[in-house]
Amino acid sequence: QVQLVESGGGLVQAGGSLRLSCVVSGRTISSDRMGWFRQAPGKEREFVASIGWIIGNIYYANSVKGRFTISRDNAKNTVYLQMNSLKPEDTAVYYCAVDTPNVGSTWDYWGQGTQVTVSS
Repeated sequence: QVQLVESGGGLVQAGGSLRLSCVVSGRTISSDRMGWFRQAPGKEREFVASIGWIIGNIYYANSVKGRFTISRDNAKNTVYLQMNSLKPEDTAVYYCAVDTPNVGSTWDYWGQGTQVTVSS
């Protein structure tokens, strides 16, 4: 029933920018923590950024700190990832995830992923 749909990926030159969007259907995300993860070919999935329902409760991986910005619009049931100063090592499939507050687990729902490719 719950579905996450990512969009906004593509191919850009190093130093360029992209904005990813994740629209959630089937539940409201007002009280949920939202996150972005990525996975490059042959590598493990890694954490990128997360944002809680409390404003300012934001975390970033060191590799993207200062370049990426996570934000949310609860009225649109959407989370965003603004990616600036992109590097070739940012190339990966990017996944959106939902962490609900009342379930004894983390990252309960996942999207299908969107491809980001950065050329040198």
